[in-house]
Amino acid sequence: MFLVVGLGNPGEEYAKTRHNIGFMAADEIYSRYNFSPFKAKFEGLLSEGKIGEQKILLLKPQTFMNLSGNSVSKVANFYKIEPENIIVIHDDKDLALGKLKAKIGGSAGGHNGLKNIDSQIGPNYNRIRIGVGSPQEHHTDTVNFVLSRFSKTEMEILQERINFISESIGELINKGITHYSNLIGMHNSK
Repeated sequence: MFLVVGLGNPGEEYAKTRHNIGFMAADEIYSRYNFSPFKAKFEGLLSEGKIGEQKILLLKPQTFMNLSGNSVSKVANFYKIEPENIIVIHDDKDLALGKLKAKIGGSAGGHNGLKNIDSQIGPNYNRIRIGVGSPQEHHTDTVNFVLSRFSKTEMEILQERINFISESIGELINKGITHYSNLIGMHNSK
């Protein structure tokens, strides 16, 4: 069993903001693979489904970004899911808009949601990073930047990347992070 987590903030005022790209990716996976309806559990919205033959739990923590680990650790502990079977999809302000990267472990890089998850389950889980552009490009501070909405053009680029993640996440589940990272590298170069 795998746990796929899309990070974001709950509430309409945060929908479609840069920090919520993980929620958007989770929603795309939910739709593509016909997951069960989301239920409020473990301080998050939790859904079940299958990607290929693998059973998947899909989680959107509802704790606000900085406490995402509370929800992730509760689900992981209850279902006995090891960190290597957890995939967290999140925004990355240090990557160019639309650039994707995947890795296992590493530093949180200033991302408070990842810091909180690391503090609860350790750092050795799979991460899919989605570049949302940088605050410097937009001449603003980090908080205002990650809580800002995407332009129409930016959203078109990101929707293509979200679709790619949804289509290809089975490759990560079945073949591992190294294979998936190479697949992303080929996709980024298109």
